[in-house]
Amino acid sequence: MPQRLPDDPRLRRLVSAQLSRRNVLMGTGALTLGGLLAACGTGGTGTPAEGGSPTAAVDQSDTDKVVNWANWTLYLDYDDKAQKYPSLEAFSTSSGIEANYSEDIDGNDTYFGKVQAQLAAGQDIGQDIITLTDWMAARLIRLGYTQELDLGNIPNSKNLLETLRNVDFDPGRKHSLTWQSGFAGIAWNKQAVPGGLRTVSDLWKPELKGRVEVLDEMRDTMGLLMLDNGVDISGQWGTAEFDSALDVLSKQISDGQIRQVKGNSYKEDLISGDALAVIAWSGDITQLNFEEGDKWEFALPDAGGTLWSDNLMVPVGSPHKANAEALMDYYYDPKNAATVAAYVNYICPVEGAREAMEAIDPQLVENPLIFPTDDFLANAHVLRTLSAEEETDFSDRFQKAIGN
Repeated sequence: MPQRLPDDPRLRRLVSAQLSRRNVLMGTGALTLGGLLAACGTGGTGTPAEGGSPTAAVDQSDTDKVVNWANWTLYLDYDDKAQKYPSLEAFSTSSGIEANYSEDIDGNDTYFGKVQAQLAAGQDIGQDIITLTDWMAARLIRLGYTQELDLGNIPNSKNLLETLRNVDFDPGRKHSLTWQSGFAGIAWNKQAVPGGLRTVSDLWKPELKGRVEVLDEMRDTMGLLMLDNGVDISGQWGTAEFDSALDVLSKQISDGQIRQVKGNSYKEDLISGDALAVIAWSGDITQLNFEEGDKWEFALPDAGGTLWSDNLMVPVGSPHKANAEALMDYYYDPKNAATVAAYVNYICPVEGAREAMEAIDPQLVENPLIFPTDDFLANAHVLRTLSAEEETDFSDRFQKAIGN
């Protein structure tokens, strides 16, 4: 059976002990939590660019007490009644810095396409913090589109998990800090699909035709498709394995099995019922269940799911770097990190947050979505590092296949 996650974050208890242990590297031994999260930071494409990089903006934080933050949807604690983000409000009250938060990121590629020209010119994109996945963070750092952080302004950065401190795309964490990590897997409407789903191939069942959606994140959708084909995505796969999975994707799109390929906005189609089964991100489904009445189930497929991390970075044109660093420091306090984790239900990157969770919601302390055990992580896989040439080639062909 797939490794299913309990639906209600307020009732969830330890489930990972009941799950069968699988080898992450297909028979070569299982990675520990530390090893997987360290590997999760290997989606980069090289070292920072030499020369030609835009010049960082002059910091105006001393006189302009504001910070603007672009993030994904369902990715920060939110009070529906007050229509505010409680932890962000508390940050502004304690720091005197006005925090403006926007859910502007629907996908890494789509967001990069919107801001690339401004970043290349060193212009202010209107955001002082952007939150992008490892491989896209690697691209921005390599191109010189981010500012170097002053970790002296972020003393709580010492709480970053040891295994995330020296990722290959940002050694020493000079340009980025992990926001959250999480899983991509499959999800379905429990009433419409009462038998559930076990594999990615189950998405192609005739009764689901036209009601399936997949992610526009190449590494997640293609990673799951390759895993379903028996490929070790952490190992030495290449063009042949990628093309085989791409053929599956292209066929399901052309046949009308796949309704749409989307970023975070797939959740609206789950709510409306237009989509009944999807390739999804774990925390999204947990949040939808909490807000919409426990209608969906998420699972890591039999062949495994993918594991990723998103990162906080300061764009090169931001005029509020010190303010951004103050906000990062605030969220690396274990109590504040646990507050966010209790809402978003993604893997928390902050040491001490598990202990802090005891006071916030003891039932979540052993939640495998937030604090996964090695047993649970044994069915999560990290796509291997792509060269710059591979990233361009594979991304272009993926985008063409999905009609972009």
